[in-house]
Amino acid sequence: MSEQHLLYTLDEGVAILTLNRPDRLNALSTALLGDIGAALDRAVADGARCVLLKGEGRAFSSGADLVSTGGLPDDLGQLLEEHYNPLVRKFAAIPVPVVSAVQGAAAGAGCSLALAADLTVAARSAYFLLAFANIGLVPDAGATWMLAKAVGRSRAMEMALLGEKIPAEKAADWGLIHKVVDDEALHDAALALAKKLAAGPVVALGMIRKAINSALDSSLDTVLDSERDDQRAAGRTEDAREAITAFGEKRKPVFKGK
Repeated sequence: MSEQHLLYTLDEGVAILTLNRPDRLNALSTALLGDIGAALDRAVADGARCVLLKGEGRAFSSGADLVSTGGLPDDLGQLLEEHYNPLVRKFAAIPVPVVSAVQGAAAGAGCSLALAADLTVAARSAYFLLAFANIGLVPDAGATWMLAKAVGRSRAMEMALLGEKIPAEKAADWGLIHKVVDDEALHDAALALAKKLAAGPVVALGMIRKAINSALDSSLDTVLDSERDDQRAAGRTEDAREAITAFGEKRKPVFKGK
């Protein structure tokens, strides 16, 4: 892992991944994408119970780094298939909740990366931008799926077709992100949220995030069957037994993520 461009720390069960190319507005090189994927694997191996993704400097991420690749490659589809899509799938499959903290620009694939989190906390300076149409390209890295599912067809069309900045407050009003905080409060607010999730019944939380994502494309019968299977598994966890015991003893449960 290139520690220069991606920083990794573990804080009370939260794996904090920091994009660390502030001089390039945390542009996403293929090497950095690989580092993020490796860091997600490391977080799971380290027993992290939540992942917090953030960017160093004045932006979350300006999107794909085309400078390091010498401009647009001949086959953009291959670039996505080999580097971007595997990372998006890895975020979807990780068994713990993911929080993103966004300041400044979250543009292009950087926008997709921010929205790949389960809960996105944005600073008031933040904006979300899919400017692909302005340069004759199409949104990628899962952006069209995430947008359409989160905000509906009309707003997704507005963001993708017009290629205009969506300020943090508007993104929150749309339901695209979790909440907006003052810039100076961003790190603490996002970390507090991540620690709250990490202190929860993480096995059940992991099932919940996957169930909701699956439900977006499933029939009611399929969802009912999945909920049955997940509830069966969740009910057998130590955390579920602890919660029931704590309820009877009128105390706050202490979850261990088991």
